[in-house]
Amino acid sequence: MEINRYFVVKMHIMDIQVEKDMLMKRLQKVNDLSLIQAIKHMVDYGLSGKEGRISIEQYNKEIDQANARMDAGKYISHDDVKKESASWLD
Repeated sequence: MEINRYFVVKMHIMDIQVEKDMLMKRLQKVNDLSLIQAIKHMVDYGLSGKEGRISIEQYNKEIDQANARMDAGKYISHDDVKKESASWLD
């Protein structure tokens, strides 16, 4: 029984490494700064172990920043995101 557990754990670790490698290759193709920042935020959140709670002040600040980017025309349409993300699977 112990041998089986070892192989299951070993396979899981290998699967994680394969997924990381594939993600790194795909990230190399991404040229969208806001997408990179969003991914960085998700990774940082995952590494922090926090429950994801931020202050209302920080929340409002991020909303204001997002609105300012939208007002300045710095956004990508849903259709454009779908087109770009399709290329990540190549």
